[in-house]
Amino acid sequence: MNVVDSSGWLEYFANGKNAGFYDPIITALDDLLVPTITLYEVFKKVLQQRDETQALIAIAIMQQGNVIELTNSIAINAAKLSVKYKLPMADSIILTTAKQYNATLWTQDEDFENIEGVKYIKK
Repeated sequence: MNVVDSSGWLEYFANGKNAGFYDPIITALDDLLVPTITLYEVFKKVLQQRDETQALIAIAIMQQGNVIELTNSIAINAAKLSVKYKLPMADSIILTTAKQYNATLWTQDEDFENIEGVKYIKK
């Protein structure tokens, strides 16, 4: 199982230099988990940079994976990881989602660089 963090999704949609790093992960839909917080972050960023139509298209693509709701368990464990790794709220929720589903987290966010279970690529 795999989780792509928001920075990865944005890189993929922008066809940035690291888009190829994410392509095989994002297109393997049966193994793709999408935390709801990534829907929020990606929609907001695409809305700010482009328009609502493009933001809705991005979300529709993301929802082809398995969307994972924020549960009580994820929230509580995310708070613990946030303290442990000094992560912002959204990052800790994304990491906790990956850990609870034994998934690999794919990212270019340096906050995750040295965390077990994370595949990091430099921007």
